[in-house]
Amino acid sequence: MPSSTSQVSLAIATATAAVSIGSLVWVMSTRRRDSRQFQVPAELAKSKYAKELQLAVQMALQAGQNMVNHLDSRGTKAGEVTTSELGISVKGNAADFATAIDLENEIAVLERLEKEFPSHSVIGEESTGTGSPDPLTSDPTWIVDPVDGTTNFAAGLPLTCVSIGFCDGGEPVLGCVYSPATRELYLAVKGMGAYRNGYRIRGTTEKKKRLLDSVVCFEFGYARSEEAVDLMVGAVKRILMNGCRTCRSLGSGVLDLCYVASGRLDVVYCGISDEGWKPWDYCAATVICNEASCTIAALQGNSNFDEKGNWIRHSKFDIYANSMICAVTRGLAEETRRIVLGLEK
Repeated sequence: MPSSTSQVSLAIATATAAVSIGSLVWVMSTRRRDSRQFQVPAELAKSKYAKELQLAVQMALQAGQNMVNHLDSRGTKAGEVTTSELGISVKGNAADFATAIDLENEIAVLERLEKEFPSHSVIGEESTGTGSPDPLTSDPTWIVDPVDGTTNFAAGLPLTCVSIGFCDGGEPVLGCVYSPATRELYLAVKGMGAYRNGYRIRGTTEKKKRLLDSVVCFEFGYARSEEAVDLMVGAVKRILMNGCRTCRSLGSGVLDLCYVASGRLDVVYCGISDEGWKPWDYCAATVICNEASCTIAALQGNSNFDEKGNWIRHSKFDIYANSMICAVTRGLAEETRRIVLGLEK
């Protein structure tokens, strides 16, 4: 114990200095991490789509920032104001809706693209509404989901994101996904790898991955008919009866795919009934998954799997497909698909 007032003062000063230095180190390390995480990785900066990627990052970060105030204040006194200003508008049914932030984000992205790339086409979720998306042509085309996981966003749940994909020659070639609540930026360019916050990602390094050891994800979407519910629940029952590590339903299809690409989930599927996704759910994340060495394919039909249920080598996933399965390995995609569709007895 210090024996005098001066010694006590010295001890307090020393401790305070240590805390201050520690805090400074933490702040500086955080700044260094932040400065890297939102930069375009050097490898991707060399691509022919470097200008498009840089713009996509800027737009995604801006749109994400537009979401932060509501996410941070939801459930507080201040959040009562942001919630009242969400301006929820229903689309197909009460479960399918958009907020004012969805619309603001899409308008901001469309205006920026019109300024920077006036000759490019754009397909956006909110501008499409409940109609069918415009067909994808060989022209340079942006496909945008201004807020993916809108229900999560409106509720203040953190798993929500902005998704901006770019297609050239009729196929996705660039993906940019930003999750503002977790401050994670996923980037990928065809043939040049996938990254999260500046670090290269890969679904898994395991050559063999069994459903028994896997984290399985699915989303029930907006399907509400008795037949649709029976089909979706039946698939989950078959998975559980077969055995898996656990099941998850996270509420953001885009993040589901990004989490498979980074190994947080092992497999995700949709399209058992009416809960299939749209091109803006797939476009950016498809590039990220492909570049992370994952397998992404249509769950239903034979466009990506043969009659025996084996993946057709070099077949490509159609982002306009009404069903999907994505897994960290080809074998896991094949195994899970057989179980989900009830092809194995």
